[in-house]
Amino acid sequence: MSLPVSLQHLRLPLVAAPMFLISNPELVLACCANGVVGSFPALNQRDSAGFKAWLEEIEAGLAQLDQPAPYAVNLIVHPTNPRLQADLALCVEHRVPIVITSLGAVKEVVDAVHGYGGLVFHDVTTRRHAEKAAEAGVDGLIAVAAGAGGHAGSWSPLALLAEIRQFFDKTVLLSGCLNHGHELLAAQILGADLGYMGTRLIATRESQAQEAYKQMILGAKAADVVLTPAVSGIPASFLRQSLEQAGYDQAALKGGHEAGKLKPIGDEAKAWKTIWSAGQGVGEINDLPSVTELIERLSGEYRAALERTQQLSSNVL
Repeated sequence: MSLPVSLQHLRLPLVAAPMFLISNPELVLACCANGVVGSFPALNQRDSAGFKAWLEEIEAGLAQLDQPAPYAVNLIVHPTNPRLQADLALCVEHRVPIVITSLGAVKEVVDAVHGYGGLVFHDVTTRRHAEKAAEAGVDGLIAVAAGAGGHAGSWSPLALLAEIRQFFDKTVLLSGCLNHGHELLAAQILGADLGYMGTRLIATRESQAQEAYKQMILGAKAADVVLTPAVSGIPASFLRQSLEQAGYDQAALKGGHEAGKLKPIGDEAKAWKTIWSAGQGVGEINDLPSVTELIERLSGEYRAALERTQQLSSNVL
C-alpha cells in the first residue's frame, strides 16, 4: 500500500466522492479546509466555460486557506461525453491535483495529467476493470463495492479489495457505505489506503442537493436502495421513493434492453434531477451537519477506533 506525498498529511484518510448534480465549490472547499480531499464532476457545470469558472473559484478559495487538502475533478471518459477533450485541457491548464476518471481508463488521459505532475484515480467495480486501469498507468483505483451509491458494483468489498491487491500496489480507495470514522479505519485494515464517501456528504448543509432529497435520505433505510440499469443504462443505486415518484415500475427497474447501454449525458442529467441516488449506508444517516461538524465527528470516531484496535492487539498472544 502507498500514498502519494500530497495525500500523506490529510486529517483523515478520506476523499469526498464527486457526486453528479450535488458537489459544488462550496462543498469542495469545505472538505479541503477540513483536511480531506474535496471533489466535483466537471459535468456539474453546463459547459466548459462554467467548469473553468468553478476551477477558478476553487483555486481562489484554496489560496485563502492554511494548508488545505488537495481537490479532485471527475471526468467521464466515454464517447457519450462530448466535452472530454475540452474539460481535460482545462484540467491540464489549471494543473488539477487529482483527476478521477469514470467509465473508461484511457492512457492518453493519464499521460496528459501525468504531464504536469497530477494524479489519476479510476473507478472500478471488478477485477477486469481494475486490471485495464492499471495497464493504463493510473495512480490509484477506487474500488466501488456492493452497496455504494451512484454507478455501483456488486462485489463484496472484501473480495474486490483482495483481488485488486493481488496485482496493484499503488493507492486504493474503498467506496460503499462509509459513514463513520471507524468504517474508515476498517477500510484501511481491509487493505485500502483511503475511504471514498458520497451519500453521507449529500446530507450536509453545503451540498447542493434539493432539501427534499436530503430529507428522503434521512428517512431511508438500506432496503430502499435499488440497484438498476434503468436510469443510466448501466447499474446504479437509487432511492426507491424517487423511482416511484418518477413513475418507474418493476419491469423498468430490471433494465431489460437498456442494460449495458450508457445513455447520452444530456438524457441522464435530466433523469438524475428527479431520480435520486444513495448508497445502502443511508440507514445510518439521521442529521444534516455542516462539513466541519461532520469531519470533526469522523475524526473523533476514527481516533476512538484506533484506541480500541490497540486494546484488542494487546490481547493477542
